[in-house]
Amino acid sequence: MFEEDLDRYWKTVVSTIRDGIMIIDTGGSIVSVNNALELITGYSRDELIGQKCSILNCSIFNMARENSGDHWCLLFKTGMLNLRRCTIMRKEGTYVHVLKNATPLHDGRGNVIGAVETVTDVTELVEKDRQLAAYRRELRHENSFQGLIGISARMQKVFDLIENAAGSDAPVIILGESGTGKELVARAIHHLGERKSGPYVKVNCACLTESLLESELFGHVKGAYTGAYKSREGRFEMARGGDIFLDEIGDLPLSTQVKLLRVLEEKVIERVGDNAPIAVDVRIISATNRDLAELVEQGSFRKDFYFRINVIPIVLPPLRERVEDIPLLAESFFRKTRLKGKKPIEGISRATMDLLLRYPWPGNVRELKSAFEYAFVTCPNRMIEPDHLPPDIQNFSRSDDDVETRPERLTRDEMHKERLLDALEQAKGNQSAAAAILGVSRVTVWNRMKRYGIRCTRKLDAKPR
Repeated sequence: MFEEDLDRYWKTVVSTIRDGIMIIDTGGSIVSVNNALELITGYSRDELIGQKCSILNCSIFNMARENSGDHWCLLFKTGMLNLRRCTIMRKEGTYVHVLKNATPLHDGRGNVIGAVETVTDVTELVEKDRQLAAYRRELRHENSFQGLIGISARMQKVFDLIENAAGSDAPVIILGESGTGKELVARAIHHLGERKSGPYVKVNCACLTESLLESELFGHVKGAYTGAYKSREGRFEMARGGDIFLDEIGDLPLSTQVKLLRVLEEKVIERVGDNAPIAVDVRIISATNRDLAELVEQGSFRKDFYFRINVIPIVLPPLRERVEDIPLLAESFFRKTRLKGKKPIEGISRATMDLLLRYPWPGNVRELKSAFEYAFVTCPNRMIEPDHLPPDIQNFSRSDDDVETRPERLTRDEMHKERLLDALEQAKGNQSAAAAILGVSRVTVWNRMKRYGIRCTRKLDAKPR
């Protein structure tokens, strides 16, 4: 292979790689660029060649021109530049995040004749880092607890119950309407408990037939039924040392309830088609949106099994009964949905928030989350307006009774201030006692008092409105 062939192939390689390449002379003029650099910068090759490399406005560019005119860039004095993160400006004026490598070029006698720079576009990685940082800030939200959001008194009681239940190994049952966040509560109990290093296994009891459910829960041996070509462990064995979450437990058939009762009492299971007991160390967390006491009266749920799983009940209130949490939830869903998309939506209009506060939310928190996902699709503006919400919410009309019972509409800051004033009044100005009432730290109380301009002595004489 002749030298000119090598030169031709080398140019082909340089023109096809994804990293941008630029060669400059000692005067800082661009001598050569590859295709990737054109794509990254938005400039054509003809627009770049002959121009000073300062045209790219690199954020780490260091000028060090000597009187002789040599050493136009500090690179020529300091040598190699390895994996420096910086920004360069595209032709249209936007900035691109890149990783830059650079090194001087020497002739046969060791004299510097120029430099070669490579740039790798890392804009997508930087954006992902920003999104991760935003998610972390969301997780550290002061009004959230293990992914659950709420400042209402009822939700604060739920948070306390979760912490207490996590410290116990007794069975927990989570009760509440569909969409209230029962699975989030189950996960919170697992993550806060002593079994957090063990597995967390979920089973939806309403999705399987009776025979398949028993096989799923307890496993089966080879030949136990048609299609059982090999032995298989069940979810209880998978959950050893951890927690098993039985969702929709109100739909369990009576025969399975009997077998689960034995698991609760003896800590053993038997695989389908076998009678050999297998010890399992598992804590059961269950959930249902049905009235189990009523099912017991009807005879479709065993009374002894009901009392065995109902050791630590946690009742999640429907969203319509904790209206003061709606602005917090709305803000949270707004931020999370905005992070996922690319629309420049800035906020929620006051008219929209007013409608969110009035709507009864039959689908609870899940419906509220879906409403924001819908709104981000339909909203063409910078603010989410009522007509961007799903049709069921838009068409909602209040009855005359609702007008009288509608809760006072407050912003998030107004609600924080009202709750703080109430707590300080109850505590007679004692900030530590107020913090205990609110379920926050004394520092948080002090910060909020400073933010809202609240001053009080040990006894709060009057509550401003």
